[in-house]
Amino acid sequence: MTGFYTLFYKELLRFWKVSFQTILAPILSSLLYLLIFSHVLETRIQIYQGIAYTAFLVPGLVMMAVMQNAFANSSSSLIQSKISGNLVFILLSPLSYLEIFLAYVWASVVRGLLVGLGVYGVTMILYEVPVQLPLWILLFAIAGSMLLGALGIIAGIWSEKFDQLAAFQNFIILPLTFLSGVFYSIYSLPPVWQYISHLNPFFYIVDGLRHGFLGTSDISPYFSLAVVILCLAVVSCLTLWMLKSGYKIRH
Repeated sequence: MTGFYTLFYKELLRFWKVSFQTILAPILSSLLYLLIFSHVLETRIQIYQGIAYTAFLVPGLVMMAVMQNAFANSSSSLIQSKISGNLVFILLSPLSYLEIFLAYVWASVVRGLLVGLGVYGVTMILYEVPVQLPLWILLFAIAGSMLLGALGIIAGIWSEKFDQLAAFQNFIILPLTFLSGVFYSIYSLPPVWQYISHLNPFFYIVDGLRHGFLGTSDISPYFSLAVVILCLAVVSCLTLWMLKSGYKIRH
């Protein structure tokens, strides 16, 4: 696994060298969401009995930041390597497709968790948000960032230019993230949209993480975790197949 550690370390250095852009900027964006939504809706909406809207909102913002940055890490790394032409050096190295997959995914997990911790740390300065079940938080944060990291690899392999990657993010990742219950409970929606929301795998990630913070959620955390793990298994198998077959990366 020496190759895995080398590529993993390289991916860590890649985003850490520009941490102002990859870590601090997403934290600032999440803080702006929090300040705006909490100021406007704090006294007008209560999702769960006895829980302030801000306390409901913070876990969703944390998970949204984790997912978006996990996806951005692997997808941007691959598309930059493809366009600059240095992806060939990774393909020529004695690295198995499994090592390549694990290196990109775990680097995405690290970046996602760093941003998530940063968002939570900043919000703690302004608001008090409980942590009821830290193990659930860790499970969903890791599983969610792994899923988005694998999706980022798929997007990076499929895309041939930055425009295609932006389309993948703007028309798939972003809508699924914003419609996952980050800012609201799905049970405040009409029945049709509730059903549609249950088809969104990102909803189960957000709802499961919120259960870890608040001790309550829209659905069972065990069911949410099962759905997330199933989606992760399917996406991982697809990603490994793309890497093994050389789809769009070997010409």
